Amino acid sequence: MFLTAGQRSDYIGARALLSDLPEAKHMLADRGYDADWYCEALAYNGITPCVPSRKSRKVPIRHDETRCKKRHKIENGFTRLKDWRRVATRYDRCPKVFLSACALAAVVMFWL
Repeated sequence: MFLTAGQRSDYIGARALLSDLPEAKHMLADRGYDADWYCEALAYNGITPCVPSRKSRKVPIRHDETRCKKRHKIENGFTRLKDWRRVATRYDRCPKVFLSACALAAVVMFWL
């Protein structure tokens, strides 16, 4: 898990995690990760990006629609995290405490 400021773009936080990615064949991501440098970095690591293009992109990027539809499982995980009131309303203003609450919720979700 990696925590960034709420107003930061998704792919800015992804830059910090790029070097620690596990071996994978494909990377499923939403439109927030549509950046040329990000897709090139994934391809350099041998990972095929499956990122839909932003609507403002003049030339859309091709991606596997069938594989991209499976991304809802990831989104469901975030939805389950937000079932925890402390995480959804962000009671904790300290980033370390908030990240700890997210980690605890994720562990309990995985365990149950």
